[in-house]
Amino acid sequence: MGYHEKGTPESQLLYEVMRELGKHGAVYRTNSGSIRLPSGKYFRGLPEGFSDVLFIRPDGVTCFVECKVAPNKASAKQTEFIDKMRAMHCRAGIAYSVGEAMNICGLP
Repeated sequence: MGYHEKGTPESQLLYEVMRELGKHGAVYRTNSGSIRLPSGKYFRGLPEGFSDVLFIRPDGVTCFVECKVAPNKASAKQTEFIDKMRAMHCRAGIAYSVGEAMNICGLP
């Protein structure tokens, strides 16, 4: 949950978004939801719906980017998270391209 298999189009977009955002500030890949470990215990990450990328601009503006490849769409929890972050004056959105991610973060 909350992660993409290596080599998928969505993971490739995620990599490209992080590479480009990393040129402009601090960028972090996030993992949400939970996974069952071989021991049988569960590891719980960030809340379900948390965006794929957390980006902090040099001026302190916090941005959240959910990377998607068409025809995939954000889940209800992802949309709720984005709406909540926007309500707290963060920049947040769904990016189907590197350009859209840059726009979400207010970068040229």
